[in-house]
Amino acid sequence: MTQPFESERKSFREIAADQRVILFAVLVSMGFVVTMLNSRFIKLNNIILIFQQISVVGTITMCMSLLMLGGEVDLSVGSIMVLSGCTMAVLIVGNGKGIEGGMAPWLAVVIGLGMGLLCGVINGIITAKSKCPSLIITLGLSSVYYGVSLILTNGRVMSFKRAFDNINDMRFFGVVPLTLVIFLVLVVLMYFIVNRTKFGRRVVAIGGNAENARLCGIDVDLDKILTFAITGLYCGIGAIIYSSRLDSMSAGSGSGYETSALTGAIIGGVTFTGGKGSITGAFLGALFMGVLSNAMDVLAVQTYTQTVIKGVIIVAAIVISNLNNLRRK
Repeated sequence: MTQPFESERKSFREIAADQRVILFAVLVSMGFVVTMLNSRFIKLNNIILIFQQISVVGTITMCMSLLMLGGEVDLSVGSIMVLSGCTMAVLIVGNGKGIEGGMAPWLAVVIGLGMGLLCGVINGIITAKSKCPSLIITLGLSSVYYGVSLILTNGRVMSFKRAFDNINDMRFFGVVPLTLVIFLVLVVLMYFIVNRTKFGRRVVAIGGNAENARLCGIDVDLDKILTFAITGLYCGIGAIIYSSRLDSMSAGSGSGYETSALTGAIIGGVTFTGGKGSITGAFLGALFMGVLSNAMDVLAVQTYTQTVIKGVIIVAAIVISNLNNLRRK
């Protein structure tokens, strides 16, 4: 009689120790406390606002998580998003210096997505073939993409002149914004890629042990390049969501997105070492950061104090993640 009971108890302990379960419990608790302090927090409009606020960084968190599962990191995601967005803006409205604009928005979007994809492929090829740490490679390339964005825009803030109003204004059932639906579709798609495709399983295997994966016949370099390419494409889609909401883009618009994406992924249980973590956890991590930020706004926490709190959470998330890795070893 004791053996089944011990098995069930062990299973319960495993569930209780799951970072996703802990994070979900923290989110529910945080929501309850903030609602008690200010009932505006739990209103439908505010909940939709939270998801809208995380739609861009959440999209980037998804592709960052894919990279981290494969043992890589991309610090150029913010710059790729900006370069994709600036490319679209320049093609639509021109830059007053050689590029006249006037292109149909749908075609500009296709080219902008292509730019994001190209940047991702460049990152992947250089990382895979040079065998250099992706963190260093993408840090350098981030400056390159930022510089190209400055050249394209002449350092100006580019307005889309309401070219993406159809995307921003569209509502499902009169309530749910299209940009939110796009974000959730991207989350589901990434979950499918990681958990339901051979490619996703290969990426996790490479993150766990690249040499063993190579010995098993996996083309490690090709899969790394594909992973970076998907990241670039996701950054391009993130640029569309960003541009439709703010109707503008500048070379500095992507600042901090790589840090926020890393933080969301790590809080969700995705590790720097690769092979460990989940897309659902990364989604909850991005949601946690969004809920925390919105809660501090609702409770009128001073902006400077918010910055300190977010910084402390970033450091704590990295330390806890590292300690968990050491414990597993």
